[in-house]
Amino acid sequence: MDIILLVLHVCLALGIITLVLLQRGKGASAGAVLGGGGAGTVFGASGSANFLSKTTALLATAFFINSLVLAYMASNREGPASVVDTMEQPASETVPAKPLVTELDETVPLPEDATADAPAADTATTEVPPPAPEAPEVATPGAPGAKE
Repeated sequence: MDIILLVLHVCLALGIITLVLLQRGKGASAGAVLGGGGAGTVFGASGSANFLSKTTALLATAFFINSLVLAYMASNREGPASVVDTMEQPASETVPAKPLVTELDETVPLPEDATADAPAADTATTEVPPPAPEAPEVATPGAPGAKE
């Protein structure tokens, strides 16, 4: 049933698009003044505007009703609500938590000034490099204050 309604929905949408594109706009009547126009003979004396606009309104009403029926059916569906609900959940295995502080590894040598009981001091150096030497001033010929 869902598939039939979805196919009908797509057909109604394509029909509405086709009928809207077939209709003439308000500015198209200016061409009739200049000698154009002969479209009234195919659909009768009133022209195609009346037939196409009524058919478009009928298809739009059917599209709207079909949309409401599809929305109602989707909201009252039995079963899983989403794809995530259909996936199998793995059995949760309890993994023992590792301690944050491990025992002291005797194979790693300690710094000379540190003991095993005292926390290690910050060994990062914070020395500032010496400033770069300034470049000597070069006199530009013709500049004010330049010796000639």
